[in-house]
Amino acid sequence: MNLMRQILVPVVAVIVFLGLWELLVWANGWPNYKMASPSDLPPAFARYWELFLVMGWQTLWRTVVGLLLAIVVGVLLGMVMGFSRTMREALYPLLVGFNAIPKATVVPIVALIFVGKHDFNTVLIAFMISFFPIAVSISIGLSTLEPEYRDILRALGASQATIFWKIALPKTLPEFFGALKVAVTLAFIGTNLMEIVSPHGRGLGALFDSGKTNSDYPLMFAVLIALAALGILLYYIVVALERVFAGWAERAPG
Repeated sequence: MNLMRQILVPVVAVIVFLGLWELLVWANGWPNYKMASPSDLPPAFARYWELFLVMGWQTLWRTVVGLLLAIVVGVLLGMVMGFSRTMREALYPLLVGFNAIPKATVVPIVALIFVGKHDFNTVLIAFMISFFPIAVSISIGLSTLEPEYRDILRALGASQATIFWKIALPKTLPEFFGALKVAVTLAFIGTNLMEIVSPHGRGLGALFDSGKTNSDYPLMFAVLIALAALGILLYYIVVALERVFAGWAERAPG
C-alpha cells in the first residue's frame, strides 16, 4: 500500500501539472511558436526520437561522470575539513567564494581554454557545479560528531580507522545523500550550460539550442521535459541507494 502511494502520488502530481499547463496555454490562446503546450510535445518527440535517444545518452553519461567526480572530490574535501578545524577554516572561504561565482560566466572561459575538448569541458562543468553541497555536508556531519562516542571507542582500544567506519561514516550518510539529491540536479545544469554555449556542443542542450535557432518551440519544450525526466530518474536512483545504505535514518511521519 505504501509503495502504491509512493508511485501514485507523483504520477497524479505530474498529470495535474500537465493539465494546468495545457489549460494555461488554451486560456491565453497562445500559438505554439509563443508557448508550446503538452499536446504539442508528442509530435516533437515522434519527429526527433532518434536525436533524443542519441543526445539524451550523451547528456546522461557526461552528467553521471561529472557527478561521480564530484562525489569523490567532495567526500575527500569534506573529510579533510571535517577532521581538521584548521583546514576547515582555510578551505571554507575558498569554497564559498568559488560557489558564489555564477557558473554561466565560467562556462565560456572553460570552453575557450579547452577548445575542441567538449566531453572534458562538459564533465568538468558538471563536476564544478555539483561538488560543493557534497563537501559541505560531509564536513558538517564529521565536525559535529559527538566526542563521547569517540572517547568511548578510544577507551576500548579502537583505532581512528575503526572510529571512522563505525561511527563517523554512518552518521554522515543521511547528510551525504541529502546533498547528493541536490548535486544531481546541479550536475544536469552544468552539463546543459556547456552543451548550449560550446560551439562543438552535443547533447540535449545542443538540441535545445537548435530548436531556439529554428524557433521550434515544441522541440525546445520537449527537450526541457526530457531533461526533467532524466533528472527525476537519477534522483530516484539516489533515493533507492539512500534506502539501502541509510534507510535506518528515515523517520516515519507522526
